[in-house]
Amino acid sequence: MRFTVATRRGHPGSTVLARVGGQILTLAVSIALSLAFTRADQPSIPRIGVLAVGTIVLREDYLRDALRDLGYIEGKNILIEWRRVLGTSADTSEELSSLVGDLAQSKVDLIVVFSTPAARAVLQTTKIPVVFVAGDPVGSGLAASLARPGGQATGVSMLQPETASKRIELLRQVAPGIHRIVFLMNSSNPLNAQVLEEVQRTARTLNVKLATLDVTSTNELDGALQSMPRGATNGLLVSPDLLFLANRGKIARAVRKAKLPAIYPYKEYHDAGTLMSYGANIKEANRKAASYVDKILRGAKPSELPIEQMSHYDLIIDLRVARAMGIHVPRDFILRADEVIQ
Repeated sequence: MRFTVATRRGHPGSTVLARVGGQILTLAVSIALSLAFTRADQPSIPRIGVLAVGTIVLREDYLRDALRDLGYIEGKNILIEWRRVLGTSADTSEELSSLVGDLAQSKVDLIVVFSTPAARAVLQTTKIPVVFVAGDPVGSGLAASLARPGGQATGVSMLQPETASKRIELLRQVAPGIHRIVFLMNSSNPLNAQVLEEVQRTARTLNVKLATLDVTSTNELDGALQSMPRGATNGLLVSPDLLFLANRGKIARAVRKAKLPAIYPYKEYHDAGTLMSYGANIKEANRKAASYVDKILRGAKPSELPIEQMSHYDLIIDLRVARAMGIHVPRDFILRADEVIQ
Protein backbone atom coordinates (compact mmCIF):
# COMPACT_ATOMS: atom_id res chain seq x y z
CA MET A 1 0.00 0.00 0.00
CA ARG A 2 1.51 3.42 -0.95
CA PHE A 3 0.84 6.67 0.98
CA THR A 4 1.36 9.99 -0.76
CA VAL A 5 1.48 13.35 0.94
CA ALA A 6 0.54 16.17 -1.39
CA THR A 7 0.97 19.79 -0.65
CA ARG A 8 -0.52 22.65 -2.52
CA ARG A 9 1.69 25.43 -3.78
CA GLY A 10 1.94 28.08 -1.17
CA HIS A 11 1.10 25.59 1.57
CA PRO A 12 3.46 25.82 4.60
CA GLY A 13 4.49 22.15 4.09
CA SER A 14 6.05 22.88 0.73
CA THR A 15 8.32 25.50 2.24
CA VAL A 16 9.47 23.10 4.94
CA LEU A 17 10.24 20.36 2.44
CA ALA A 18 12.18 22.73 0.20
CA ARG A 19 14.19 23.98 3.14
CA VAL A 20 15.03 20.43 4.33
CA GLY A 21 15.96 19.36 0.81
CA GLY A 22 18.28 22.33 0.45
CA GLN A 23 19.97 21.55 3.76
CA ILE A 24 20.52 17.91 2.77
CA LEU A 25 22.02 18.97 -0.54
CA THR A 26 24.30 21.49 1.15
CA LEU A 27 25.42 18.88 3.69
CA ALA A 28 26.15 16.34 0.95
CA VAL A 29 28.23 18.85 -1.00
CA SER A 30 30.13 19.83 2.16
CA ILE A 31 30.95 16.20 2.95
CA ALA A 32 32.12 15.54 -0.61
CA LEU A 33 34.34 18.62 -0.64
CA SER A 34 35.74 17.76 2.77
CA LEU A 35 36.67 14.24 1.64
CA ALA A 36 38.25 15.60 -1.53
CA PHE A 37 40.36 18.13 0.36
CA THR A 38 41.35 15.49 2.93
CA ARG A 39 42.61 13.17 0.19
CA ALA A 40 44.49 16.02 -1.46
CA ASP A 41 46.12 17.02 1.84
CA GLN A 42 47.24 13.47 2.66
CA PRO A 43 50.84 12.82 1.50
CA SER A 44 51.30 9.77 -0.70
CA ILE A 45 52.94 6.78 0.98
CA PRO A 46 56.52 6.36 -0.28
CA ARG A 47 57.21 3.21 -2.23
CA ILE A 48 60.68 1.67 -2.44
CA GLY A 49 62.01 -1.29 -4.36
CA VAL A 50 64.53 -3.73 -2.88
CA LEU A 51 66.65 -5.92 -5.15
CA ALA A 52 69.29 -8.46 -4.14
CA VAL A 53 71.25 -11.33 -5.63
CA GLY A 54 71.28 -14.46 -3.50
CA THR A 55 69.50 -15.16 -0.23
CA ILE A 56 71.70 -13.89 2.58
CA VAL A 57 72.86 -10.34 1.99
CA LEU A 58 69.25 -9.22 1.74
CA ARG A 59 67.80 -10.19 5.11
CA GLU A 60 64.31 -8.75 4.99
CA ASP A 61 64.10 -8.69 8.78
CA TYR A 62 67.36 -6.71 8.99
CA LEU A 63 66.10 -4.02 6.61
CA ARG A 64 62.59 -3.93 8.07
CA ASP A 65 63.97 -3.52 11.59
CA ALA A 66 66.34 -0.75 10.48
CA LEU A 67 63.53 1.13 8.73
CA ARG A 68 61.24 0.65 11.72
CA ASP A 69 63.86 2.26 13.97
CA LEU A 70 63.61 5.31 11.69
CA GLY A 71 59.82 5.38 11.93
CA TYR A 72 58.90 3.49 8.74
CA ILE A 73 56.39 0.68 9.16
CA GLU A 74 55.85 -1.47 6.07
CA GLY A 75 52.27 -1.28 4.88
CA LYS A 76 51.50 1.71 7.10
CA ASN A 77 53.71 4.62 6.05
CA ILE A 78 56.00 2.92 3.55
CA LEU A 79 55.42 0.34 0.80
CA ILE A 80 58.20 -2.08 -0.14
CA GLU A 81 58.46 -4.04 -3.39
CA TRP A 82 60.75 -6.99 -2.64
CA ARG A 83 62.66 -8.61 -5.51
CA ARG A 84 65.32 -11.30 -5.21
CA VAL A 85 67.39 -13.11 -7.82
CA LEU A 86 68.15 -16.59 -6.55
CA GLY A 87 70.80 -17.26 -9.19
CA THR A 88 74.33 -16.17 -8.40
CA SER A 89 76.26 -16.40 -11.66
CA ALA A 90 76.75 -14.16 -14.67
CA ASP A 91 73.62 -15.49 -16.35
CA THR A 92 71.47 -13.57 -13.87
CA SER A 93 72.05 -10.27 -15.70
CA GLU A 94 68.95 -10.65 -17.88
CA GLU A 95 66.83 -11.52 -14.86
CA LEU A 96 68.19 -8.49 -13.00
CA SER A 97 67.32 -6.18 -15.89
CA SER A 98 63.83 -7.64 -16.05
CA LEU A 99 63.24 -7.11 -12.34
CA VAL A 100 64.56 -3.55 -12.54
CA GLY A 101 62.06 -2.84 -15.31
CA ASP A 102 59.32 -4.35 -13.16
CA LEU A 103 60.25 -2.11 -10.24
CA ALA A 104 60.27 0.95 -12.50
CA GLN A 105 56.74 0.14 -13.66
CA SER A 106 55.71 -0.12 -10.00
CA LYS A 107 56.50 3.62 -9.68
CA VAL A 108 58.97 3.19 -6.82
CA ASP A 109 60.59 6.33 -5.42
CA LEU A 110 63.99 4.66 -5.04
CA ILE A 111 65.63 1.24 -5.30
CA VAL A 112 67.82 -0.40 -2.67
CA VAL A 113 70.29 -2.89 -4.13
CA PHE A 114 72.55 -5.46 -2.49
CA SER A 115 75.51 -6.33 -4.76
CA THR A 116 77.49 -4.61 -7.49
CA PRO A 117 75.74 -6.46 -10.38
CA ALA A 118 72.32 -5.40 -9.07
CA ALA A 119 73.46 -1.78 -8.75
CA ARG A 120 74.80 -1.76 -12.31
CA ALA A 121 71.54 -3.21 -13.64
CA VAL A 122 69.56 -0.36 -12.07
CA LEU A 123 71.96 2.36 -13.21
CA GLN A 124 71.97 1.05 -16.78
CA THR A 125 68.19 0.74 -16.96
CA THR A 126 66.55 3.62 -15.07
CA LYS A 127 67.05 7.11 -13.64
CA ILE A 128 65.49 6.13 -10.31
CA PRO A 129 67.57 7.04 -7.21
CA VAL A 130 69.64 4.13 -5.91
CA VAL A 131 70.92 3.12 -2.47
CA PHE A 132 73.51 0.36 -2.75
CA VAL A 133 75.46 -1.97 -0.50
CA ALA A 134 78.49 -2.88 -2.59
CA GLY A 135 82.06 -4.04 -2.17
CA ASP A 136 83.96 -1.20 -3.84
CA PRO A 137 81.53 1.28 -5.44
CA VAL A 138 84.21 3.66 -6.72
CA GLY A 139 86.51 0.97 -8.11
CA SER A 140 83.61 -0.82 -9.79
CA GLY A 141 82.30 2.38 -11.39
CA LEU A 142 79.12 2.85 -9.36
CA ALA A 143 80.21 6.28 -8.09
CA ALA A 144 82.68 9.01 -9.00
CA SER A 145 84.11 9.29 -5.49
CA LEU A 146 83.27 8.50 -1.88
CA ALA A 147 82.78 12.16 -0.95
CA ARG A 148 80.65 13.12 -3.96
CA PRO A 149 79.21 10.07 -5.69
CA GLY A 150 77.56 12.05 -8.52
CA GLY A 151 74.75 10.60 -10.58
CA GLN A 152 71.78 8.85 -9.01
CA ALA A 153 73.41 6.42 -6.58
CA THR A 154 74.99 6.40 -3.14
CA GLY A 155 75.21 3.99 -0.24
CA VAL A 156 77.56 1.74 1.69
CA SER A 157 81.03 0.50 0.76
CA MET A 158 82.01 -2.89 2.20
CA LEU A 159 85.71 -2.29 1.31
CA GLN A 160 86.21 -5.87 0.18
CA PRO A 161 89.57 -5.58 -1.67
CA GLU A 162 91.37 -4.25 1.41
CA THR A 163 89.83 -6.75 3.83
CA ALA A 164 90.89 -9.68 1.62
CA SER A 165 94.54 -8.83 2.35
CA LYS A 166 93.80 -8.74 6.06
CA ARG A 167 92.24 -12.19 5.83
CA ILE A 168 95.49 -13.67 4.49
CA GLU A 169 97.40 -12.17 7.40
CA LEU A 170 94.91 -13.53 9.92
CA LEU A 171 94.96 -16.99 8.35
CA ARG A 172 98.76 -17.10 8.60
CA GLN A 173 98.60 -16.11 12.26
CA VAL A 174 96.32 -19.04 13.07
CA ALA A 175 98.08 -21.51 10.74
CA PRO A 176 101.70 -20.25 10.35
CA GLY A 177 102.75 -23.43 8.55
CA ILE A 178 100.80 -22.47 5.41
CA HIS A 179 103.03 -22.08 2.33
CA ARG A 180 100.34 -21.89 -0.34
CA ILE A 181 96.92 -20.27 -0.34
CA VAL A 182 94.13 -21.14 -2.75
CA PHE A 183 91.89 -18.20 -3.59
CA LEU A 184 88.34 -19.30 -4.40
CA MET A 185 87.00 -16.57 -6.69
CA ASN A 186 84.45 -15.78 -9.38
CA SER A 187 86.04 -13.98 -12.34
CA SER A 188 82.61 -13.06 -13.77
CA ASN A 189 82.16 -10.60 -10.90
CA PRO A 190 84.14 -7.41 -11.69
CA LEU A 191 84.82 -6.84 -8.00
CA ASN A 192 86.96 -9.97 -7.83
CA ALA A 193 89.56 -8.52 -10.21
CA GLN A 194 90.32 -5.82 -7.64
CA VAL A 195 90.28 -8.33 -4.78
CA LEU A 196 92.70 -10.57 -6.68
CA GLU A 197 95.20 -7.72 -7.12
CA GLU A 198 95.20 -7.07 -3.37
CA VAL A 199 95.54 -10.77 -2.59
CA GLN A 200 98.45 -11.21 -4.98
CA ARG A 201 100.26 -8.22 -3.50
CA THR A 202 99.85 -9.52 0.05
CA ALA A 203 100.91 -13.04 -0.90
CA ARG A 204 104.16 -11.71 -2.38
CA THR A 205 104.81 -9.65 0.74
CA LEU A 206 104.29 -12.68 3.00
CA ASN A 207 106.23 -14.97 0.65
CA VAL A 208 103.24 -17.24 0.19
CA LYS A 209 102.41 -18.98 -3.08
CA LEU A 210 98.97 -18.12 -4.44
CA ALA A 211 96.77 -20.33 -6.60
CA THR A 212 93.37 -19.30 -7.92
CA LEU A 213 90.33 -21.53 -8.14
CA ASP A 214 87.93 -19.79 -10.52
CA VAL A 215 84.23 -20.72 -10.27
CA THR A 216 81.62 -18.71 -12.17
CA SER A 217 78.48 -20.77 -11.51
CA THR A 218 76.97 -23.26 -9.10
CA ASN A 219 77.39 -26.01 -11.71
CA GLU A 220 81.17 -25.51 -11.69
CA LEU A 221 81.50 -25.55 -7.92
CA ASP A 222 81.39 -29.31 -7.26
CA GLY A 223 84.27 -30.06 -9.60
CA ALA A 224 86.31 -27.17 -8.24
CA LEU A 225 85.88 -28.32 -4.65
CA GLN A 226 87.01 -31.81 -5.55
CA SER A 227 90.21 -30.39 -7.04
CA MET A 228 91.18 -28.47 -3.90
CA PRO A 229 94.53 -29.45 -2.39
CA ARG A 230 94.73 -31.14 0.98
CA GLY A 231 97.03 -30.83 3.97
CA ALA A 232 98.10 -28.30 6.55
CA THR A 233 100.62 -26.58 4.26
CA ASN A 234 97.73 -25.27 2.16
CA GLY A 235 95.11 -22.72 3.12
CA LEU A 236 91.89 -21.44 1.55
CA LEU A 237 90.76 -17.85 1.10
CA VAL A 238 87.12 -17.46 0.01
CA SER A 239 86.23 -14.31 -1.93
CA PRO A 240 83.22 -12.17 -0.93
CA ASP A 241 81.27 -13.24 -4.01
CA LEU A 242 77.63 -14.10 -3.30
CA LEU A 243 77.92 -17.32 -5.30
CA PHE A 244 79.99 -18.80 -2.48
CA LEU A 245 77.85 -17.36 0.29
CA ALA A 246 74.82 -19.07 -1.23
CA ASN A 247 76.74 -22.38 -1.29
CA ARG A 248 78.48 -21.99 2.05
CA GLY A 249 77.31 -25.36 3.39
CA LYS A 250 78.74 -27.27 0.44
CA ILE A 251 82.01 -25.36 0.65
CA ALA A 252 82.37 -25.86 4.40
CA ARG A 253 81.87 -29.62 4.11
CA ALA A 254 84.51 -29.91 1.37
CA VAL A 255 86.98 -27.79 3.34
CA ARG A 256 86.57 -29.89 6.49
CA LYS A 257 87.03 -33.07 4.48
CA ALA A 258 90.24 -31.69 2.95
CA LYS A 259 91.39 -30.46 6.40
CA LEU A 260 92.21 -27.04 4.99
CA PRO A 261 92.62 -24.02 7.28
CA ALA A 262 90.25 -21.50 5.70
CA ILE A 263 88.98 -17.98 6.26
CA TYR A 264 85.70 -16.53 5.01
CA PRO A 265 84.35 -13.00 4.44
CA TYR A 266 81.05 -13.14 6.35
CA LYS A 267 79.85 -14.17 9.78
CA GLU A 268 77.02 -16.13 8.14
CA TYR A 269 79.51 -18.82 7.06
CA HIS A 270 79.73 -20.01 10.67
CA ASP A 271 76.24 -21.44 10.37
CA ALA A 272 77.89 -24.14 8.25
CA GLY A 273 80.71 -24.86 10.71
CA THR A 274 83.79 -22.94 9.56
CA LEU A 275 87.10 -22.08 11.21
CA MET A 276 87.18 -18.30 11.03
CA SER A 277 85.79 -15.23 9.31
CA TYR A 278 86.67 -11.58 9.00
CA GLY A 279 84.44 -9.06 7.31
CA ALA A 280 81.72 -6.45 7.42
CA ASN A 281 78.60 -7.07 9.46
CA ILE A 282 75.64 -7.56 7.12
CA LYS A 283 73.10 -6.44 9.72
CA GLU A 284 75.01 -3.19 10.20
CA ALA A 285 75.19 -2.68 6.43
CA ASN A 286 71.38 -2.94 6.26
CA ARG A 287 71.07 -0.35 9.03
CA LYS A 288 73.28 2.09 7.15
CA ALA A 289 71.35 1.50 3.92
CA ALA A 290 68.10 2.32 5.74
CA SER A 291 69.51 5.68 6.83
CA TYR A 292 70.13 6.59 3.17
CA VAL A 293 66.57 5.59 2.30
CA ASP A 294 65.31 7.97 4.98
CA LYS A 295 67.47 10.87 3.75
CA ILE A 296 66.46 10.48 0.10
CA LEU A 297 62.76 10.15 0.93
CA ARG A 298 63.11 13.43 2.84
CA GLY A 299 64.44 15.17 -0.26
CA ALA A 300 68.23 14.64 -0.25
CA LYS A 301 69.94 13.99 -3.59
CA PRO A 302 72.01 10.79 -3.87
CA SER A 303 74.73 12.63 -5.78
CA GLU A 304 75.36 14.83 -2.72
CA LEU A 305 75.30 12.12 -0.03
CA PRO A 306 78.82 10.79 0.70
CA ILE A 307 79.27 7.03 0.54
CA GLU A 308 79.81 5.54 3.99
CA GLN A 309 82.56 2.99 4.46
CA MET A 310 82.09 0.21 6.96
CA SER A 311 84.30 1.14 9.89
CA HIS A 312 84.24 -2.11 11.86
CA TYR A 313 84.90 -5.66 10.71
CA ASP A 314 84.05 -8.71 12.80
CA LEU A 315 86.73 -11.31 13.53
CA ILE A 316 85.13 -14.60 14.55
CA ILE A 317 86.90 -17.86 15.40
CA ASP A 318 85.30 -21.26 16.01
CA LEU A 319 87.49 -23.17 18.48
CA ARG A 320 85.46 -26.35 17.96
CA VAL A 321 86.53 -26.48 14.32
CA ALA A 322 90.09 -25.56 15.28
CA ARG A 323 90.31 -28.45 17.76
CA ALA A 324 88.87 -30.89 15.23
CA MET A 325 91.56 -29.81 12.74
CA GLY A 326 94.37 -29.94 15.32
CA ILE A 327 94.97 -26.18 15.09
CA HIS A 328 96.17 -24.36 18.18
CA VAL A 329 94.81 -20.83 18.17
CA PRO A 330 97.13 -18.36 19.98
CA ARG A 331 95.65 -16.80 23.11
CA ASP A 332 96.30 -13.24 21.93
CA PHE A 333 94.36 -14.04 18.75
CA ILE A 334 91.40 -15.25 20.82
CA LEU A 335 91.48 -12.08 22.92
CA ARG A 336 91.39 -9.95 19.73
CA ALA A 337 88.38 -11.76 18.27
CA ASP A 338 84.96 -10.10 18.34
CA GLU A 339 83.33 -13.47 18.87
CA VAL A 340 84.70 -16.83 19.96
CA ILE A 341 82.62 -19.94 19.36
CA GLN A 342 83.47 -22.53 22.02
